Amino acid sequence: MRSLRGVGRRLGANGVRVIKRARARSLYGAVGTEGNTWLLVRLGAQLSERRVSAGLGSSEPPPLALVDLLRTFEVAGADSRVAGVLLRFEGGPPGVAAAEPLRRAVESLRAAGKTVWAWSEGYDALSYYVASAADRVDVAPTGSLQLLGLRSQQPFFKGLLDKLGVRAEVVRIGSNKAAADPLVRRAMAEPQREQVTAYQSEVFEELVRAIASGRGLSEESVRGLIDEGPHGAEAACRAGLFDALRYPDEVDASLREAFGQGSGDVAEAADADAFPLVEGGAYFGWVASDAGWRPVLHELPRVAYVVVEGAIRKGRSARGVSSQRYSELFRKLKDDEQVSGVIVRIASPGGDAVASDLLHREIERLSRRKPVVVSMADVAASGGYYLAVAGDHILAEKTTLTGSIGVVGGKLDLSGLYARLGIDFESIERGERAGLYSETRGFTPAERQALRAEMQTLYEAFKERVAAGRSLSERDVERAAQGRVWSGARARGLGLVDDLGGPLEALAKMRARLALAPGARYLLDVYPQRRLFPLAPEWFSSLVWGPRRANVDWD
Repeated sequence: MRSLRGVGRRLGANGVRVIKRARARSLYGAVGTEGNTWLLVRLGAQLSERRVSAGLGSSEPPPLALVDLLRTFEVAGADSRVAGVLLRFEGGPPGVAAAEPLRRAVESLRAAGKTVWAWSEGYDALSYYVASAADRVDVAPTGSLQLLGLRSQQPFFKGLLDKLGVRAEVVRIGSNKAAADPLVRRAMAEPQREQVTAYQSEVFEELVRAIASGRGLSEESVRGLIDEGPHGAEAACRAGLFDALRYPDEVDASLREAFGQGSGDVAEAADADAFPLVEGGAYFGWVASDAGWRPVLHELPRVAYVVVEGAIRKGRSARGVSSQRYSELFRKLKDDEQVSGVIVRIASPGGDAVASDLLHREIERLSRRKPVVVSMADVAASGGYYLAVAGDHILAEKTTLTGSIGVVGGKLDLSGLYARLGIDFESIERGERAGLYSETRGFTPAERQALRAEMQTLYEAFKERVAAGRSLSERDVERAAQGRVWSGARARGLGLVDDLGGPLEALAKMRARLALAPGARYLLDVYPQRRLFPLAPEWFSSLVWGPRRANVDWD
């Protein structure tokens, strides 16, 4: 019965592909010839690690997840029908570790012989970091470049808590574990200041290097331009940071002038007043995500891409990374014979220690049965890194915040605040430490010692997981631990990660683990899955939006 269902599913998928191929032809119908199609890709803060469904009644395709956008660029680079990509920036990417793979994707497109243009109403540092890799960077005539360098700012609340009569009772294991510092200090501790400064310096040097390389400027001049920012559009253009000041319709005209001449098909496009573009989301839906015809009698290799994003929590919370929901997912993937391998994409600063250990266990069990490749995003620290070490292979971006191997916990003592408010409490207890977690008093010395012993046990377990998962000695783990955080580049030198890279590099590593030949077909499923219509078959949402053409006015 199961095999018959599988045959039916694959026949249905092939039927959907017939419709997709027919619709996909209309992507190129008005263009018709090789090398005449351009993609319009919108980039900004709406970019997400997860696939996001647009609501019912939405006239636009949903924004692409980061991995899908990168796959779109990868396929477009090898598509002879695609001449180039026009990037419209609608804000900066959500983080540095999202900007890094996007910039690499732009560089790969150019290396494949595609032309890449960028345009925006105005750029910030991250959007310009990506755009500067393009062949041409334009901006609206009244726009600006907010290239101001980097600033790290952290609030500290001890002064406020003192005024309120509130005292934070904190126990930490790890000299650099600074998560609770805002509650117990008025400024950064020197070890924290040193590691923030070191991390920020690495990110800044990457920003300078990339802009200098992309724009043909010296690194010294780029540092000077950053110090002199912000820059109006005209001043930035004179400095060589932009190529031209253009309105959207002028970008339209420039595209037609540069790439429409000599091609009657383009010149006589359905809308002769605009250069024809294909929305990146439509191109992904009809072309880039197409795995080809499905064999009827057997399944293609299937790779699961699991996004672990947010704080790690116990239970079945709908927010963050719920230990129960994700444990069930990892068990399902372990037992699913159709899943050949799993990529775990981690973007988490950590959270509950017990929840982290439970999820580590499930990923470890999963890795015993099939390959697990970990891709770390902007941050994989504390519990986030705890999960990562259960995988077979770890990749991080150069700027990924990594490590924080340590433990911190405690409570707020509100007794002073209650006294100021005239609130009294009377407690009846059985057991010496029944009030351990009560907010009406602080820890006794014995309670603090007991809590420290419990946390020391958790810390030792954390280090054991790292040592086992990374094949490191106890001494090497301790050298990287004590709550320290590292950039991905420095973490690689310490043995905390294997390679530098992002989602595409993780996919390449998985293909190698599965011994898939170059160009071999496979299916990629992104989890957690959020369908547009929960009761409909999974392929239904892919047929909601047809291919769209867009004009460069984009409105």
